Amino acid sequence: MITTAIQIENLKCGGCAATIKKGLTSIEYIESVNVDVEKSIVSVISQKDVLETVKEKLSKLGYPEVGDKNTVLHKAKSFVSCAVGRIES
Repeated sequence: MITTAIQIENLKCGGCAATIKKGLTSIEYIESVNVDVEKSIVSVISQKDVLETVKEKLSKLGYPEVGDKNTVLHKAKSFVSCAVGRIES
């Protein structure tokens, strides 16, 4: 098993965390996803190296890795993801 931890931007609440977990668990080979809202860290346990796939998915959801571009579009997407995550959780 491979454990990967990524610090991300725009993570605000449990709604965001729910959206991230749902989005990442859909990726093949991922066993589990943990989101630390206070530290803005997403940890993934997987059967294979899926780091690039995870980073791409997080960015598409509006949560780019710290150090990557955090555009207005990312912020808008994370706002929507946050709202959807709150409704579903």
